[in-house]
Amino acid sequence: MGSTYHTAALSQSMKKTWPLDVSVSFDPYAGEPDRDGIQGYEIMPDGRVHFRILAPDAHSVLIDRFGQHFVLEQQADLAWEGTFDLGQGFLYFFLKIDGADVLCPYLPIGYGCCRPMNFVDVPVADMAGWDALEGIPHGTVTRHLYPSSVTGRQEVCLVYAPPDYQPDIPYPVLYLQHGYGENETGWIFQGHAGRIADRLLAEHAMQPMLIVMGNGMVSGTSGHDRMLFPRILVQDLIPYIESHYCVFTDSAHRAMAGLSMGSYQTSIVTLSHPELFDYAGIFSGFIRSPHGMNASNDHLKLLDDPERFNAEFRLFYRAMGTEDTFWSSFAQDDAYLAERALNIVRETFPGGHDWTVWRRCLRSFLPRLFRF
Repeated sequence: MGSTYHTAALSQSMKKTWPLDVSVSFDPYAGEPDRDGIQGYEIMPDGRVHFRILAPDAHSVLIDRFGQHFVLEQQADLAWEGTFDLGQGFLYFFLKIDGADVLCPYLPIGYGCCRPMNFVDVPVADMAGWDALEGIPHGTVTRHLYPSSVTGRQEVCLVYAPPDYQPDIPYPVLYLQHGYGENETGWIFQGHAGRIADRLLAEHAMQPMLIVMGNGMVSGTSGHDRMLFPRILVQDLIPYIESHYCVFTDSAHRAMAGLSMGSYQTSIVTLSHPELFDYAGIFSGFIRSPHGMNASNDHLKLLDDPERFNAEFRLFYRAMGTEDTFWSSFAQDDAYLAERALNIVRETFPGGHDWTVWRRCLRSFLPRLFRF
């Protein structure tokens, strides 16, 4: 009887809405060796990662990279250690102790897969310096709560402003979206969008602009409609930004881009509202409906009018990693688009469906914007 009551109470508590202001640590916690012991990770000179985790009563400890397992071994002092080649770039993983997912405070923590997750960020040789912090001015990232007429509640966004931002001078705007299971923080903390923009601006390789990142995982009363954000962007977020910042309000100074789910949201918004955007970026993603979402694909009608499409967009950009798990969808979109005489820029990069590729996409995309 008591067990049944406990289960029912837990079920009800899990249905509560999480508070909007949820913070996650994105830096490793070094710990206090006298209390916590020495544990954490170290990236070795050859790119392998050494882990040391204290779990003296555990029977197994492993790193789960989405089904690929790296097993740590227990040492004489009962710590668990292992050195592994996990790959390069930004790498999420699940730390499993006796089969249970454990979020470790001694490792970097980000947000992905609809939850806080540990990760490591292994340097990639040809990307060295892209997001380096030293020696250049840095912009600011501001968090805003804004009212949504679509959801009837407050939604959240982040706004990157360049280092020399002046509030009385109009700026162009890029609306930049994350993927499924992530939130508005992704492009800053995992994607290093601010760092990349800072460096490009210091090198005079891109135009000063605002970068607005909204939470694309908003849902309606059903809790499953992830396609509300296109409406929110047009009806609520763009008007909010234009009423709170000095920005240009014509399509020539407005762009949208996104990765994965955010790429499909970008496709819906820009193709449905070409009068609002002269620039679109589809990163590791989809022109057409993935997984049956919005299966009508009404937004594709513009693609059947190449003359109008080419006149509306100064840039329509698509890119994907060559090892992406969604490559077949990308290839199908290739074939679909090849039947039409559309001016589209297409790029591929080494890598999978991950932040390392999306950083490459952004760094290639930003310098192409607002060059008149």
